[in-house]
Amino acid sequence: MRRLPALAATAGLVVVLGIAPAGARGGAAGGAAPADTPAKTPVAVGYGGAVSSVDADASAAGIEVLRRGGNAVDAAVATAAALGVTEPYSAGVGGGGYFVYYSAKQHKVFTLDGRETAPRSADDKLFLDKDGKPIPFADVVTSGLSIGTPGTPGTWDTALDTWGTRSLAQVLKPAQRIARDGFTVDATFRQQTADNQARFKDFPDTAKLFLPGGELPVVGSTFTNPDLARTYALLAKKGVGAVYKGELGRDIVKTVRKPPVDPAAQRVVRSGDLTERDLASYKVKRQAPSKTSYRGLDVYGMAPSSSGGTTVAEALNILEKTDLTKLSDRDYLHRYIEASRIAFADRGRWVGDPAFEDVPTKGLTSQRFADSRACLIKADAVLSSPLAPGDPARPTGCDSGGTAAPTTYEGENTTHLTVADKWGNVVAYTLTIEQTGGSGITVPGRGFLLNNELTDFSFAPANPAVHDPNLPGPGKRPRSSMSPTIVTDKGRPVLALGSPGGATIITTVLQTLLGHLDRGMPLVDAIAAPRASQRNAAQTELEPGLWNSPLRGQLTTLGHSFKQNPEIGAATGVQRLSGGRWLAAAETVRRGGGSAMVVSPDK
Repeated sequence: MRRLPALAATAGLVVVLGIAPAGARGGAAGGAAPADTPAKTPVAVGYGGAVSSVDADASAAGIEVLRRGGNAVDAAVATAAALGVTEPYSAGVGGGGYFVYYSAKQHKVFTLDGRETAPRSADDKLFLDKDGKPIPFADVVTSGLSIGTPGTPGTWDTALDTWGTRSLAQVLKPAQRIARDGFTVDATFRQQTADNQARFKDFPDTAKLFLPGGELPVVGSTFTNPDLARTYALLAKKGVGAVYKGELGRDIVKTVRKPPVDPAAQRVVRSGDLTERDLASYKVKRQAPSKTSYRGLDVYGMAPSSSGGTTVAEALNILEKTDLTKLSDRDYLHRYIEASRIAFADRGRWVGDPAFEDVPTKGLTSQRFADSRACLIKADAVLSSPLAPGDPARPTGCDSGGTAAPTTYEGENTTHLTVADKWGNVVAYTLTIEQTGGSGITVPGRGFLLNNELTDFSFAPANPAVHDPNLPGPGKRPRSSMSPTIVTDKGRPVLALGSPGGATIITTVLQTLLGHLDRGMPLVDAIAAPRASQRNAAQTELEPGLWNSPLRGQLTTLGHSFKQNPEIGAATGVQRLSGGRWLAAAETVRRGGGSAMVVSPDK
């Protein structure tokens, strides 16, 4: 195994000086910030455990639980609940996610699939109109039709019951306090509200919460959510049964079946068919992780219904036999882009909910299959997309003779957190309500938005000639790209990471792993590096740092085609250092910068 790189001096300087990057919460004109609003720093090193998320209040909630003796699971749920307050357009009670846990006692990795499910009445025509044509995407997003049974409350309860040391009531206290007392509005929160203003205003309860007085929240002002504080109090008192078999669930069902639209709104909002029976029958799935070996390390991810673990694993396996440390930047990026293209071609054909589809997880993550696909990559030529998938059951060298299908659209918002504790337990947890702002529909009096997760299904087959494993079905989980990842070395954790970003999550996690493990970048720098994302499409997306680089011209000469994406992903990670120390790393700029914290910082 290669020796992992040390912390960059510049990143360390940020911690030493306590510099908060642009976009940090606090202090701007428009209102006084809560007195205890923490500053944001993108990297922290120290003892006692670590938390990294996109938000300083949420990271502080996790640190509070660790300081009081809770473990990584307790802190992860506390952080997630706080994100439901401060990042309500990305996650919350109304959504779902995937929870990956490393047990220091057992030296094993476990996962929870807390993905939302379609109503029992759903079939493969869920998103087709009376003429059999797909309903416009925008019409489905903001509707009851897009809302699946939430899995987040069940994930919290299952994780705490299985591996935690604190009760749900205990770990919800920091989030409940933030919801009651407020957090400081930053530029990202205001912009995300502005991006949703047109649809938020059509739902009185959403408008009342997020557009008070009909206006956007002011940067620097204090935002409170007393309804959500009461919802957390209800969950603390009655448990998640309030969602799946109680009053909160009844309110969710009523909202889905009869969305509370402003009578003056011009928007036509379709109803959904979620029932109390759907909620009562929901189960969080405890399942084995995906796993592959890379450079002598074990890489664990989320197995289907997520495509994240298998697709990251396949791309790593494709690159396994290439020494990426010796390549030029151009050749490294070329190989990374082509490996991503191939892995996404196979993802689209084979990955769906394994309760409905025969997903060849072992084949997709096998080195034999990856080798049969890796030989498609040429040093002096570029593959064309959509690329046809291979067959993991019958891998044959350089076979691309199947029928291709394009990659379907997936919303690009979510949030991710990573946690480690003083005992060496680690959590990588990605949670979501899908689009920024989810369905746009707030449950009246409850303080949270409902997801639009069912839009992650294919509305119709991407290519009628190719089987699509991701069509809707009764109780089916839509395919996800969420990729919470834990890397171990001989049974001990090395690092954990993940990101939001829809289908770009996979490429963000992959590129960050390669940057750190192969290209020798400190974790915070690998997270900050400009990103490219190829998802079996005609063009590869580039962030400005690569778009404005000479590398774009060099890769274009090779045959690549690009389009610009202003921001791809927003990763967080933790890394185990020597002597019981942890490094927490987050974004330096994306989404206004992330928040990395440790219990006891290095002096």
